[in-house]
Amino acid sequence: MKKVRIGLLVLVAALALAQAIPVDRTNPPVESQVQAPPPVLAALKKSCWDCHSNETVWGWHTTIAPISWLAAHDVNEGRAELNFSRWTALGARRIAKLAREIPEEVGEGEMPPLLYVLAHPSAKLAEPERAAIVGWAKTLAAGAAESPRGAGGAPLAQPASRGDAHEAGEHEEHEHRR
Repeated sequence: MKKVRIGLLVLVAALALAQAIPVDRTNPPVESQVQAPPPVLAALKKSCWDCHSNETVWGWHTTIAPISWLAAHDVNEGRAELNFSRWTALGARRIAKLAREIPEEVGEGEMPPLLYVLAHPSAKLAEPERAAIVGWAKTLAAGAAESPRGAGGAPLAQPASRGDAHEAGEHEEHEHRR
């Protein structure tokens, strides 16, 4: 019994010390937003925005270590992979690639991830929402295949600045090396 008490005290002390480790829970400015039909945009905001935009809603649980570490890691990883708040900075090739990947991941139920849906039950996509996102992404991919300007002649992406274009190119190069 004494070993259990000591173990619990060590655990409580470790959790208390863990709170001192800073976690970056920031939201950089929104540079641009993805253009999508209202039902698609609503579904994206409901189920994807927290990890794939600069408009993350950092809940109270994201202030408590070690949950805060996992949340910050997942958001940083999600933003690096796809950031709807930097859509035009992604570049046409990157957007075309994402437009091909989104139907797979959303259509097969990989996105949003199960752990996120368990913590945020309202983020679960209903079948019509899932179908809307998949259809939109397929249309986007088809438009990208037809023209470097995308579906309807609208530009798929333009870098917001020279630095963003450089970053987008670095990300594409990094993805290629994986």
